Amino acid sequence: MDQQQIATIRALMEFEASRKAPPKDFPTLPDLPGGRYTDPAFYELERQHIWRKSWLLTSHIDEVPEPGCFRLWEMTGQPIVIVHNSVGEIRAFYNTCSHRGAPVVTDQSGRKSALTCKYHGWSYNLDGELKSIRDPEDFRDLDFSCRGLTPVRCERFGNLIFVNFDDNAPSLLDWLGPIADEWQEFQFDKQRLSARHQFKLKSNWKIAMEANTEVYHVKSIHPNTVAPSLDDRRNVNTFYPGGHGRMIAPPPNQKVAAAREQRIPGAPEIDTVSEIGRTCTQSYGVFPNWVSPLSHMMVPPLLFWPTGIDTCILETWTLAPDWGDGPGPDLWTQNNGEELSQVLQEDTVFGEWIQKSVESWGFKGVPLSYQEARIYHWNQQADRMIGIDNIPEHLRVAQVIGEEWIYPNDPRISEMAEDLPASA
Repeated sequence: MDQQQIATIRALMEFEASRKAPPKDFPTLPDLPGGRYTDPAFYELERQHIWRKSWLLTSHIDEVPEPGCFRLWEMTGQPIVIVHNSVGEIRAFYNTCSHRGAPVVTDQSGRKSALTCKYHGWSYNLDGELKSIRDPEDFRDLDFSCRGLTPVRCERFGNLIFVNFDDNAPSLLDWLGPIADEWQEFQFDKQRLSARHQFKLKSNWKIAMEANTEVYHVKSIHPNTVAPSLDDRRNVNTFYPGGHGRMIAPPPNQKVAAAREQRIPGAPEIDTVSEIGRTCTQSYGVFPNWVSPLSHMMVPPLLFWPTGIDTCILETWTLAPDWGDGPGPDLWTQNNGEELSQVLQEDTVFGEWIQKSVESWGFKGVPLSYQEARIYHWNQQADRMIGIDNIPEHLRVAQVIGEEWIYPNDPRISEMAEDLPASA
């Protein structure tokens, strides 16, 4: 982040602190229909469109570090095997033998020179090509070239491995858009996987995720944890193409800022991170299910995976610069992954109460504030991905946040200029 970008963000912080209403010409946000959290038909639309067409984080290169290494991934209900092939590439395939549909691997992870189905012995190389079968004399005209494992699109951003089930989706870099450039300072290609854990939650996945995409709730839910270190009135939200978003909130005073920037003795840091990442809470939401603050100390993604209308899995990751031997940092859990950190417990425990409430006859919809507009922006993208005409009218959201509010556009900047004294 260069000095001009930093100066603009600092100015926007003061703009946000001084405003007495939403920015001029910011649209009124219609209520989100309540059924988007409870309706089985909408849940099925998400499953068929959002999860089939989005780039999804599956793994870190540390989990498949050498040729022959593999790991299973099934977070969307699809059986996928991630494979490090013989020339150093990462490939993904459906874990489905082309003979009778049995899995070609049943261990969660490991290392093999070939992927061989235990059912009838059909064997594939690390590029998914069928190489041998048992009793070939019993088959007539079996074309090995079209009987390989079915591939899944797989691309990397630094050390992170993503998949996409849609052959027509944009590339991962195009999907991330300007975020990919902004993330260069965090050196994703040098961050090791320090911790990764899963927790089952009793709430709709969007309820769990949305608690991490706005600061409106911080004073109520996190009065002693987050609130003392974050100035919510100076929070700056940014809407990116594709439903992605960013928030940047400064600390409430210079003392907290200095404490954030101070290096932990003996701990490595990402030395290319700019002033904003060192002193402020800089957090990104990447459509559909990634939320992560980024700093000079670590990159800790949170991922939210649906397991039903009213249940989900929260996956906590911590990536950090090479710390040498021994256990690395873990931002999100306590007792080596046995339980969530206090901050996440504050969100997730209350999320279960929210789930009970939204299932009541009294829940009709969600009136969002300007500070919660990233949630609305996400929902607009969800409808576009599903196909607006595929969604029952009573479950749609109106497309009211227009391109004029999507990065790099930002009407707040011109509004700030209008408010300057004539002599400025």
